This record gives sequence, structure tokens and C-alpha cells, in this order.
Amino acid sequence: MAFLRQVVAPLLVVLVFLVALVAVSARIFLPSDMAAPAPVAPEDAPAWVMPSQG
Repeated sequence: MAFLRQVVAPLLVVLVFLVALVAVSARIFLPSDMAAPAPVAPEDAPAWVMPSQG
């Protein structure tokens, strides 16, 4: 159990951090039109209404 806590858990944390860092850094190399958020067309918008909007 100590092996999992001292070796495997920190390795998983570092691995997740590195994957997130690569994913965020990869946006630098994308063309500018691909780095922007995806457009949402009205027909793709969710069909539900928030309760506060009645």
C-alpha cells in the first residue's frame, strides 16, 4: 500500500498535469480559426429553459 501512495499516486498526478499542459500548450500551434471556441448555431442550442426564466 505504501508503494501505491509513495510512487504510483505522485506519478499519476504528474502525468495528468503533463497531459493538461500539453493540451493547453498545443493551442499555440493551431491556426487562429481552430483555436477559437466552436460556434454554436441556434439549432444546436439546448432546448431546455432555465427555471429562473420561466
